[in-house]
Amino acid sequence: MKRFFHLFIVTALLLPSAVWAQDVEGRLDALERRLDSLKREVRRADRASRLTVGGYGEAVYTRNFFSDKYLRYTDASAYRNDKSHGRFDLPHVVVWLGYDFGRGWSAGTEIEFEHGGVGSAVEIEEEEAGEYESEIERGGEVALEQFWINKSFHGGRINIKAGHIIVPVGAVNMHHMPTEFFTNYRPEGENTIMPCTWHENGISIWGEVGDWRYEAMFLPGLDSDRFGRQGWIHDGAGSPYEFKIANACAGAFRVDNCSVRGLRLSLSGYVGNSFRNTLSATDSPRYKDVRGTVAIGAFDFVYECRNFILRGNFDYGHLTDSELITKYNMTMRKDSPSPRQAVASDAIAGGFEAGYDFFGLSRRPAVSGQQFWLFGRYEYYDSMFRTQGSIMDYEWCARHRVAVGFNYRPIRDIVVKGEYCIGLLGRRYNNEPSVSIGIAYSGLFKR
Repeated sequence: MKRFFHLFIVTALLLPSAVWAQDVEGRLDALERRLDSLKREVRRADRASRLTVGGYGEAVYTRNFFSDKYLRYTDASAYRNDKSHGRFDLPHVVVWLGYDFGRGWSAGTEIEFEHGGVGSAVEIEEEEAGEYESEIERGGEVALEQFWINKSFHGGRINIKAGHIIVPVGAVNMHHMPTEFFTNYRPEGENTIMPCTWHENGISIWGEVGDWRYEAMFLPGLDSDRFGRQGWIHDGAGSPYEFKIANACAGAFRVDNCSVRGLRLSLSGYVGNSFRNTLSATDSPRYKDVRGTVAIGAFDFVYECRNFILRGNFDYGHLTDSELITKYNMTMRKDSPSPRQAVASDAIAGGFEAGYDFFGLSRRPAVSGQQFWLFGRYEYYDSMFRTQGSIMDYEWCARHRVAVGFNYRPIRDIVVKGEYCIGLLGRRYNNEPSVSIGIAYSGLFKR
């Protein structure tokens, strides 16, 4: 009996302690689960904060007061009085994704839809006995314009970037967002004689030190099969195959300086061989020593002061062995991706634009944060500036271009553009005036 009594007393004393301990343990488990949940939320928030989403887009309507016939240069007088023609266009719509992995590692991806992208459909044709037929319903292009991984060292003073990268040559390739130029379309000169935007697989070393930015890039060479008279080397950067041929490689560089407040001065260049950088390479002794070396030098600047913006560029390019490359391309099959056209030894492009923000003069609250720019732009370019040997100079490839218009920016990332421009050709040809109006945006949606 005494033992039972003692057991009862001990149980009575320990039971509350056991219950209390169990309750504490349960609370600790609940607290631990809550802490784990909070940690997961913090990690998700941290990952979200490292994600950058952005892009830009353009929509334009243009009325061209000249012939749209492809023979308008061959027989200019026959098309002198042709009717005007208009077109709506989505020149570029781009989505950009970036992510910061931490410890200096980051990545970027840019997908571009040019002219609205492409579209096709399968239809049953009543006039073809009910056969299935595939048709192209919309012309355009979808391209992976950027895909890279970057490693940063010493606070960004040295970076190594590898993947599919913008080639940093010229003004437009580095500054091609629609809020970075006044005209509705990208500046015509650089957009004609060089790939624009020019993107290639490669590796680059770049960085920023004080007022200087530098970049050096190693990339595959251009394909001379695809050079032509109107675009010079423009189409040589793309590949019609599922891979980019790199029988020949090239190098590019860019140096920017911002020592003077509001002023950026830039020098860039490219050099690389282009012949035999294709699946159709020849073993003919006639072309044994042909290299097709492309060399480009470019200078551009921008100056912003008070309510003014001034921008300018000058580009010069040289192609060796242009006569033999022309003769080789002319012999290619009709079903090849080559335009089978003459190509010049030298091409040139230069331009200057100036704009003034008249809303900058006003102190009215109604226009606070808005801008209204009036601008003018002049360009000269010639994709056949000089020709070699027996290569014919197509004079209509040289032109002056003058544009005047406005840019209205209700907020920083939105711009409404209007312009009148005219392409001034030689006396044998018809000038090409047009009117355009458009709207564009560029910015970061999340950062």
